[in-house]
Amino acid sequence: MRVLAAAVLSMESILMGFALLIAKDEASAIQIAIGGALAIALILNAGVLKRKGGYLLGSILQISLIGYGYVVSQMYYMGALFAGLWIAAIVLGRKGEAIKARLIEQRDKKGSNQP
Repeated sequence: MRVLAAAVLSMESILMGFALLIAKDEASAIQIAIGGALAIALILNAGVLKRKGGYLLGSILQISLIGYGYVVSQMYYMGALFAGLWIAAIVLGRKGEAIKARLIEQRDKKGSNQP
């Protein structure tokens, strides 16, 4: 789950870099700084996913990414797309971890039954 979520956050950070290039001509310095801070927070959050709070922070950053659509209108759509990818990464990651745990449990049972 962590690998998928970190990949989504990393790609979002790159997306924010491109959004900053679009915003540089028309946005104020504060809006650019907020976008830069959001890009940095996204990439740093990829490393914090080892803790449960990292997923909560990632979800908050998803909302912030959509909110940056106030500055660059295309970010409404791209933010919604990446929020969907974020949700998919969490759901599919949990399913994958459950399957992995079940396979490990089956392997351990087979190993303990053999003399």
